[in-house]
Amino acid sequence: MKQAGVAPAPQRDRLAWRSFVRQHAAAMVACDFFTVGTVLLRRCTCSCSSVFGSRRIEYVACTSNPDGAWMLQQARNLRMDLDDRGQQPRFPIHDRDAKFTHGFDAFFRDEGVRVIRTPVWAPNANAHMERWVGSIRRECLDRLLILNRRQLERVVGAYVRHYNGQRPHRSLKLQTPDPLRRPRGDPAPAAIRRRDILGGIIHEYEAAAA
Repeated sequence: MKQAGVAPAPQRDRLAWRSFVRQHAAAMVACDFFTVGTVLLRRCTCSCSSVFGSRRIEYVACTSNPDGAWMLQQARNLRMDLDDRGQQPRFPIHDRDAKFTHGFDAFFRDEGVRVIRTPVWAPNANAHMERWVGSIRRECLDRLLILNRRQLERVVGAYVRHYNGQRPHRSLKLQTPDPLRRPRGDPAPAAIRRRDILGGIIHEYEAAAA
């Protein structure tokens, strides 16, 4: 096996998975959930999806009742949003959470899309979404008191816009998933403008046009 270039068994699948991700990153859509507790002791669930290649958060929705009908509608909404952006997902990826119902997977399969379920207790197999969930908690949700679902939707929406349009990513060579809008003209060296998001929890900086 060594002469044939085949890696040892504990590494064989891991290397193959990394190769698969590199080859199909632009067509892979990672899906996940996270929950948020409100000050009224209620629990809201957020469904989120991201394209592997661009790291862009494509779709987020919040509910207090993530039942099968709601999940099926999220699959439809995600597919419509991706179609509007001219993207054709080939490999939706998610873990084995029971909230990913048969109807959710069946919708994509009926569209000719292969659904990939990650192994049990293997968060590294969906590391991009796990990292994003950690980022929105550390940078945003852990610093706020959430009253209800409507407020949660506004907060998450603001963070997603920041994440896609302003937050640099090392995996993208410190670029953002969405192209930055450059000011017209040459910015003056000290002309830096700060914009506060969510009451100042997040700061965005950009060069002001001269």
